[in-house]
Amino acid sequence: MRHESRNRMRRVFKLAGRAVGIRRFRLIVVAALVGVATLATASVAPAGEQTRSLPEVQRALDEVVAAGAPGAMALVRDGDRTIRLSSGYGNLAPKTPMRVADRFRIGGLTKTFTAAVVLQLVGEGKIALDDTVEQWLPGAISNGDAISVRQLLNHTSGIFDYIKDPRVLGPYLEDLPNNLALIFDPREGVSIAAEHGPLFPPGSDLSYSNTNYLLLAMIVEVATGDSIGSELRERIFEPLGLRHTAYPTSSRINGSYTHGYLPLDESTLLDVTPLSPTLLGASGGILSNAKDVARFYRALLAGRLLAPELLNAMQTIDPVATGGVPDSGFPGGGWGLGLLRETFPCGSEAWGHDSEIPGYVTAAWNSKDGTRQVVVVVNRLLEPDEPAAQALREVLAAAYCRPS
Repeated sequence: MRHESRNRMRRVFKLAGRAVGIRRFRLIVVAALVGVATLATASVAPAGEQTRSLPEVQRALDEVVAAGAPGAMALVRDGDRTIRLSSGYGNLAPKTPMRVADRFRIGGLTKTFTAAVVLQLVGEGKIALDDTVEQWLPGAISNGDAISVRQLLNHTSGIFDYIKDPRVLGPYLEDLPNNLALIFDPREGVSIAAEHGPLFPPGSDLSYSNTNYLLLAMIVEVATGDSIGSELRERIFEPLGLRHTAYPTSSRINGSYTHGYLPLDESTLLDVTPLSPTLLGASGGILSNAKDVARFYRALLAGRLLAPELLNAMQTIDPVATGGVPDSGFPGGGWGLGLLRETFPCGSEAWGHDSEIPGYVTAAWNSKDGTRQVVVVVNRLLEPDEPAAQALREVLAAAYCRPS
């Protein structure tokens, strides 16, 4: 079983590296919503038509669980009206109901938080978007004098994603599950990425890379003389009253939380909740709950964290940073600075981020002003072609494309 588990973990970590790196799951979700993938025709409605009601959101969550996920939850908000829905279990041993108030590992949504800190420092004149990596971190990357802070933020830097190098995951796979809590040094990730050299000239293409956000965190620390965790806490968590949000440096989770699971085979799930948040750090290490995630994006998009020109910059899509993956079939997507833009089949544009990491699939989609919001969590890594993933596409369609 240990050998089979290790092989399964290696394959899933590879998938997770791609999803955290090029976010394949996001593109399949969106492709399904616009009718490219095999989603039933009745599951989406043409632009301008009413689409979903909240009972359908609940049914969709139930279908995710029936298809093999331990649990699923959704927070759905319109203006002052917030509805919280859940299905299944947040913990399998002992069995505990999935609770929307519980904390979970938000994965790639962390990037929006990190980007907000960087842009606040831009507003204070401590960092400039056109500053180069070499200016702040001499020698960190071989062509750092050609890579700007802006290109780190929107993934047009051409820097290799360290997660894809087997040396990063190797120590975690050596002794499962005992090594899940190993501490990872982000500087090692940057060094490993640097060894691979550039993927393309900076600014000429798009390649999602977690290394970008490790470098951004290091720049923040040089610019402020403080840790990225402290800056997140003092600039974002505390001012917004995000009481359930933290940037942890160990696997320990205080309070009530949703466990994350990884399928080892058709009948066995491994609890990977202890996977060290240091593995992804400023690119994916934040711990939060649905209410706090929604509050953060609402404050950000309402202009409470950034000056108007900086929020506008965050929501400006570089022509190079569109589509996500070549031939994705989804023309409406694009990368801003730590924010993603999507267009849902009902015609609504959404801003936010989503993520797939071992144990969790998470998504936070918002209207441009933050008045309409959807936060969805499934506590099992899903492969795109399995029924639970198809059911999750239903959740997103039902939750975001619905009558007001």
